[in-house]
Amino acid sequence: MRSRFRSDRRLTVRMGLTLFLLGLLYVGFVAALIVLLKSWVLVAVLIGALFVAQFWFSDRIAMFAMRGRVVEREEYPGLHAVVDRLCAIADLPKPVVAVSELDMPNAFATGRSAEHAVVCVTTGLLRRLEPAELEGVLAHELSHVRHKDVAVITVASFLGVLAGLVVRFAFYSQAFGAGRRDQNTAAVFAAVLGVSVAVYAISFLLIRSLSRYRELAADRAAAQLTGRPSALAAALTKVSGEIARIPTKDLRTAQAFNAFYFTPATGREPGIERFFSTHPTLEQRLEQLSRISAELGEPATPGKAG
Repeated sequence: MRSRFRSDRRLTVRMGLTLFLLGLLYVGFVAALIVLLKSWVLVAVLIGALFVAQFWFSDRIAMFAMRGRVVEREEYPGLHAVVDRLCAIADLPKPVVAVSELDMPNAFATGRSAEHAVVCVTTGLLRRLEPAELEGVLAHELSHVRHKDVAVITVASFLGVLAGLVVRFAFYSQAFGAGRRDQNTAAVFAAVLGVSVAVYAISFLLIRSLSRYRELAADRAAAQLTGRPSALAAALTKVSGEIARIPTKDLRTAQAFNAFYFTPATGREPGIERFFSTHPTLEQRLEQLSRISAELGEPATPGKAG
């Protein structure tokens, strides 16, 4: 294995640019809400409360939604051993280790910082992967923690969540109170709705673009850290194939958290919708890993870990 995760300057620049653009959008959105709603106190309180809830409790929300639970070393000694080894090599504080009782093979990392991170794998993943493949997946997830892109995605997605909530509120308000509103109030709600939709669309595209790049960056970092990109490629191929066999209707609950997954719960490779996907295509990821494998002079087929 290599020493530590390599820094990724291109990822850092992209994260900074995305946050800068979203910050400008955020300031404009808040200003528009204050002007339209004529109450900066209400806007500040609501936005502050939502931000705190998403940023500080994002890990708990994700764990609850995916039925994850913290597991101790006595229960999953092999899983803890792999995480311990990778963290020692990468010079990372050990995250909380969790397992989700889902048959869908996948993994995710969440948390606002390296000191408050959670790495969670599903029982479906543990059951299907060889040790070397599992190591590659865990290295991928730990790289998200090291690069701090989990926290960046959490912060960046807040604006989209806020705009989406405003859109829903505006729709419900119009539906249930249209008969009691005058023309001026209706115009204000229409303006709020229009601004919110525009903000949601722009933030959606910015976050998706960053998300696709961060997955490629995590693949690179994991492959370089473990020195076995073909093991990670094998895990990607296996997990994507298994998810593709799961009916789409059974994946819908999990799809809300696609941005955090090792492989998206889409059930198929995207077509035109790849431009709106949280992940690059499987072909892109495998091509990159093949190039890294050639650079490292790795054998085509990884040996099985004991």
